[in-house]
Amino acid sequence: MTVRRVAVTGLSLIDPQGESTEAYFARLLAGQSAITLHTTDDPPNGLRVPAVRCTGFDPLARLDKPSLATMDRYTQLGVAAAFEAWDQAGLPREPGQDLPEAGVAWGSALGGTLAYEQGYRALWFEGQSRLSPLSVVQGMNNAASAQIGIHLGLGNASLTYTVACASAATAIGEAFERIRHGQAKIMVAGGSDAPLAFAVIRAWEAMRVLAPGDADTAPMACRPFHAGRRGLVLAEAAAALILEDWAHAEARGAPILAELVGYGVSTDHSHLVRPDAAGQVRALRAALDQGGLRAADIGYVNAHGTATREGDPTEIAALRQVFGAHAETLPVSATKSMHGHGMGATGAVEAVITVLALQQDALPPTAHLTEIDPACAGVLHLTTALRGSGVRAALSNAFAFGGSNAVLAFKAVHPV
Repeated sequence: MTVRRVAVTGLSLIDPQGESTEAYFARLLAGQSAITLHTTDDPPNGLRVPAVRCTGFDPLARLDKPSLATMDRYTQLGVAAAFEAWDQAGLPREPGQDLPEAGVAWGSALGGTLAYEQGYRALWFEGQSRLSPLSVVQGMNNAASAQIGIHLGLGNASLTYTVACASAATAIGEAFERIRHGQAKIMVAGGSDAPLAFAVIRAWEAMRVLAPGDADTAPMACRPFHAGRRGLVLAEAAAALILEDWAHAEARGAPILAELVGYGVSTDHSHLVRPDAAGQVRALRAALDQGGLRAADIGYVNAHGTATREGDPTEIAALRQVFGAHAETLPVSATKSMHGHGMGATGAVEAVITVLALQQDALPPTAHLTEIDPACAGVLHLTTALRGSGVRAALSNAFAFGGSNAVLAFKAVHPV
């Protein structure tokens, strides 16, 4: 069987401030955080936590009111990201179109959490006897992939992956495999989540892994690899990549932004929430091997880096094991320090950032990293943006509860 090359021909990030993907990336390069203090609307039991909310997102700019009524916020974010990436790829978006060679693979850890929470409130606190008949289609985990497929006329596979925080990276990897093996010509791949529901925030708080902060310190609340890190920050997020058979993209004159060359997936099989370096090593090596890459070929790693006490040093230990002596000079950053943890969407967010880093030959930093934890030493932590390094290939890591690991390997189209 002929194995096909896979091009990235479109990408998008939903900017919390409502600006363009390019503006968002520029702020990341400048080390600017989108984290603010979020207050839940549940007095007297309300909670104030650092978080990232897409306050600049206007769903009416992308969809009509009847369509929006069928969508939970995570779906609205996802459809908007898919539309933007699709348009950038120069693909048709016409009413009633039927594209049998194009499909969607989407990741979400939570699905329509806000729709379900609104239903519970309506039943138990507002005294309603019936819920909206749209509750099920708003809340189902495949709502985003279904809506993307319907609105874009995608007749190939419609796939949804729920693998905790590796959901979107897994979706991208599985979409990559479909194109490599000739099962599709185009795949919309990415993820979205809207985790700022009261019950979700309370659940994460109960695990004692949420970073604290007040209005003044909230932007610096997420500090991966820092000696004083105190936990993760929840974030609304959505991002999408258009993956395309290389020959198909060239034939239609599409812009090729990068090449996806490797996908490594593994399971730790050791603990529900405690990461294990051995499992991460297997995923990292699998991505390199599939991409035909040596350790020395990698010029940047966008780390999973959640700012948890156990997660950060485990990831660095895995990188040191895989990269050996090269690890000491390997640029690594955790951009969650600025965009927070988008749960199931985070792998797509960081994959897009990795592609943009290759495109622009500009590597974003880990913000607020003023004191590196000795347990996280051994790699070149970027505390400011690195430009003009001539990076030719990069990895994007996603490691999840349940021991699920997914690593994506990208190559620059025109290496410097």
